[in-house]
Amino acid sequence: MHDLAQRFSEFSKSFDKGAPLYSRIAHRVASEPAVLDLMAVAPITQRIPVLLFASAHHLLLGERSHELAQHYPNISLEPGLGDATDLFVAFVLERAEAMKDLLATRSTQTNEIGRCNWFLFPFAMLNAEVGPLAQVDVGSSAGLNQLFPKISYELRPGGMIGDNNALTITCNITGEAPTPQQVPNVCWSVGLDAKPIDVRSDEEVRWLEACVWPDQVERFDRLQRAISLARQHNIEVEQGDAVDDVAQAIERAAKHGHPVVTTSWVLNYLSSERRIAFVDELDRVGTERDLSWVIAESPYETPELPGHRGSDELITVITLVTWRQGQRAVQRLATTHPHGHWIKWGE
Repeated sequence: MHDLAQRFSEFSKSFDKGAPLYSRIAHRVASEPAVLDLMAVAPITQRIPVLLFASAHHLLLGERSHELAQHYPNISLEPGLGDATDLFVAFVLERAEAMKDLLATRSTQTNEIGRCNWFLFPFAMLNAEVGPLAQVDVGSSAGLNQLFPKISYELRPGGMIGDNNALTITCNITGEAPTPQQVPNVCWSVGLDAKPIDVRSDEEVRWLEACVWPDQVERFDRLQRAISLARQHNIEVEQGDAVDDVAQAIERAAKHGHPVVTTSWVLNYLSSERRIAFVDELDRVGTERDLSWVIAESPYETPELPGHRGSDELITVITLVTWRQGQRAVQRLATTHPHGHWIKWGE
């Protein structure tokens, strides 16, 4: 109990500026044993503040008329009355069984559409080299990162590319980046995920929305627009294992274009042994056919990956790995913001 209370206290201090609502609630929850007790049903690795917050947010998105909802900026435009922390404690305790069900069965799961910026540049390079591309996105969640060739980008500097007015994301660029003149040609894609989220299911979508912090109103709005776009394009995500099922997905992709595997802040959730097995599997496939892999991961979290060995960097690094005629090459491209807001090319 003490350790859990400490986690909430640390969260409150860390995010008092970036997430003021959750910071205040975390400070209160740290001294509320009845609320902390709810988390006993969660797997040990998921006994974290954000799972409690996402579970409450999920229920609140279904009860938008509740007075607590008036304190959530992504739900209400007008500030609410009363103390948000009092309302939060009462809300979760009154819905203890529903909260326990979510805490026991769910895990925090995000699908940040801003991360499409990470794929734009290496895919443009590959497009120029080998022509039409076919993407296999591992750890795809709801598949929103597969939308990257279907949206528009405001590159700073570089200007606008793409012609989709429904969704535009911004990317601030420094360094000598090979700025794309147009969105890359990705003719086919599939996602693999251990627990895929079906964007056609309102209930599943609500969990994805609930994992966005309510202070991040712009991010919440962008997620909703991305979900609408994913439904229009019938984005395909299949349940599958990163190691066991990636080869068959690559073979399917190769029937449509040059296969490109993408991983973005997902391999840190695998054990060290499974990360090594994943790299070995791509090496095996790469001896049999030309293949590319775009990595957007933290070297500190995933030291087993190509280009990460010997590094303890906490930042996100974009790396391009290619297999051509059985030979593997590794090229570090850039460092980037965890949500893709900026890219420092060549660092």
